[in-house]
Amino acid sequence: QASAIRQRLRAVVPHDEHAGPDGCYHIRSLYFDTPTDKALREKLDGVDAREKYRLRYYNHDTTRIQLERKCKKNGLCIKQSAPVTPEQCRRLLLGDIRWLWETKDPLLTGLYAAMLTTLLRPRTIVDYTREAFCYPAGNVRITLDGDIRTGLSATNFLSAQVPTVSVLGQTVLEVKYDAYLPAFLRDLVQLKSVRTEAFSKYAQCRIFD
Repeated sequence: QASAIRQRLRAVVPHDEHAGPDGCYHIRSLYFDTPTDKALREKLDGVDAREKYRLRYYNHDTTRIQLERKCKKNGLCIKQSAPVTPEQCRRLLLGDIRWLWETKDPLLTGLYAAMLTTLLRPRTIVDYTREAFCYPAGNVRITLDGDIRTGLSATNFLSAQVPTVSVLGQTVLEVKYDAYLPAFLRDLVQLKSVRTEAFSKYAQCRIFD
């Protein structure tokens, strides 16, 4: 199924300009959660308004790290991001969080407040390979995520030596767009045996852990 959709898209939709020659790139994320697994439980329970914090970098390049917050409400998703230096990331992983407040950046200070009030902490690494296609009309972004792996509660986010384990033998297809999805793209990603459903790579990895 993934191969069929991939070949259709490759024929007519350009790859993400930031991807490698094969149209793919590697993503590593480190997700945060509370001691009571608030983010995980809200996802599993289908809570409408929820948020997740994560650190992320691409293609094993730890010199460009982003802190991201994903907020969902009424089925819509908003993502905010802010750059974090490798040294700031190391301090954060060691429990030194005062610098978050000192930056005065709204996203970083938001994480600082959450870490103080809800004891939000790094929880697990999620690795995967993404092939991304972009189409300007409707600002459409179609991604195929495969080889999804968990760090088994490891939080050594910057280390290339962290052992990871595969958690899903399938590919995750996501279709994101703004105002509308062109009909021909909708047709390209349709297969009779494929259905739309909610999926969280973080939740999948935590359940596996």
